[in-house]
Amino acid sequence: MTREADAVAAPSRWRRGRVLAGLAALTAVLLVGHRAVPNTPGRLGSLLEAFLPWLGLAVVPLLALAALRRAPLALLAVVLPVTAWAYAFGGLLLPAADPDDGARDLLVVQHNVSDVNADPTGTARVLAAEGADLIALEELVPDALPAYEKALAPAYPFHEVRGTVGLWSRHPLAGTRTVDIRPADIEEPWSRGLRTVAATPHGEVTVYVAHLPSIRIGVTGLASARRDESARLLGAALDAEETAGPLLVLGDLNATVDDRGLAPLTSRLSVPRRGFAFSFPASFPLTRIDQVLARDAAVDRVRTLPRTGSDHLPVAARVTLDRGPGAA
Repeated sequence: MTREADAVAAPSRWRRGRVLAGLAALTAVLLVGHRAVPNTPGRLGSLLEAFLPWLGLAVVPLLALAALRRAPLALLAVVLPVTAWAYAFGGLLLPAADPDDGARDLLVVQHNVSDVNADPTGTARVLAAEGADLIALEELVPDALPAYEKALAPAYPFHEVRGTVGLWSRHPLAGTRTVDIRPADIEEPWSRGLRTVAATPHGEVTVYVAHLPSIRIGVTGLASARRDESARLLGAALDAEETAGPLLVLGDLNATVDDRGLAPLTSRLSVPRRGFAFSFPASFPLTRIDQVLARDAAVDRVRTLPRTGSDHLPVAARVTLDRGPGAA
């Protein structure tokens, strides 16, 4: 090839792959700027945020196509979504710090046990084996409740149940009350929130257990109005909380911490610093909708536990009471 031909070919190579480069840039923008995606129609923004970490997989076909086309511009552009994903989620992959012997830590477990769980006793044994201080359960149905009470009683002598949610504790509980998070259009009996105070060896910890309404994905998009309303009611309850000190929210919130529908909670509470812990569906976990959130405390790491008879995986988290949301 002559020098003249080389001079013509070089700009041509850099013009190849402009569409791929544009898609790479768009992926990066969505990863870091997902809140700019409008929620109407069909709550598209929340739908994107429900599976946001998986958007990083777009890098694989983009990189393959850029290499196949020998497009330098596209190959360079793929760096953008890689960097954006690392910025948004890379910290969750870092190892957790070694526990500080002097820290005031609590181990908590959160699990939607499923109202059609055929083995509540076996489920309770899996949860108890973790040795947690607190175990929060949702979808407790009357027929299964005695099995959970019996199986958990030896290690967890204190428990409170309101409606279909409950908390089992190694430490005394007091001041328990129902938290009304029922959306206005639900007229039938519906109780999915409680608040109590656990007298731990490290001091009193206020604990909320909640199960927000389910969402549905259909031809019109994401149906999450009830969940969003319930999250606002729970956020208002937190604002009205008068007890000082650490506060935990445990529950099946039917939303990821990236979902703007959970903003009434995530704007007030700290989220886990380490771990993805995808918990739903149990058969092929794609997202974590089972949450451990904290105020005046730090959720250091969240992880999943072995599968039970539920369609959710249990999640466990270590909570450090010494450090608040802004601690290093």
